[in-house]
Amino acid sequence: MHSLLETEIGYFFNDKTLLAQALTHVSAARKRQDRGYERLEFLGDRVLALIVADMLFALFPFEREGQIAKRHAALVCRTALATVARNIDLPRYVQFSVQERGHHLKNETLQADVCEALLGALYLDGGLEAAKKFVTVYWHPLLDMTEKPPIDAKSALQEWAQGRGLPRPEYVVVGTVGPDHQPHFCVEVTVNGLPPCRAEGASKKKAEQLAAQKLLELATT
Repeated sequence: MHSLLETEIGYFFNDKTLLAQALTHVSAARKRQDRGYERLEFLGDRVLALIVADMLFALFPFEREGQIAKRHAALVCRTALATVARNIDLPRYVQFSVQERGHHLKNETLQADVCEALLGALYLDGGLEAAKKFVTVYWHPLLDMTEKPPIDAKSALQEWAQGRGLPRPEYVVVGTVGPDHQPHFCVEVTVNGLPPCRAEGASKKKAEQLAAQKLLELATT
């Protein structure tokens, strides 16, 4: 079945175990005494950040750092990753335990995590060029959707608060989850007059963006 995914993305793995690991949820990994996709997700997150930064640096030679940073944030966020995952029908290939499958299959965060894990696997199996080819094919349509640099969630929330005469949003790390070698940060964001929102991410920056997005959605609905 994994061969169908390889055909879709135009890359055939030399080490099939890497692809299998990228597509294995921890609920299934525990049963098989195997590793899930979390370590590959960690790697893929960094690989994507580098490739997208390199791509934007070449495509927008006259934009300032702040503008490029906004584009970068929009292209490596959970929504962008989940969009790519759905475009290649990635969720159908993920191995879950029977109990977890229905609960997680349509979860946007899981879709994004597995997409990052796939990128990590591509990088380990075929090097930076394999990962870069994948990103070039599937991220360019997202880039072409807007001419102007998008506003990331943190910036949008700050603009919303300032427009109403409120202080800047405050972000606090309230804890970490997961193993010591691969922690996920839990961040809480507060704005006067709104209930606080929390989110988790593989980095503080990612957690802040997700928390900001939650609070922004709450504030504007």
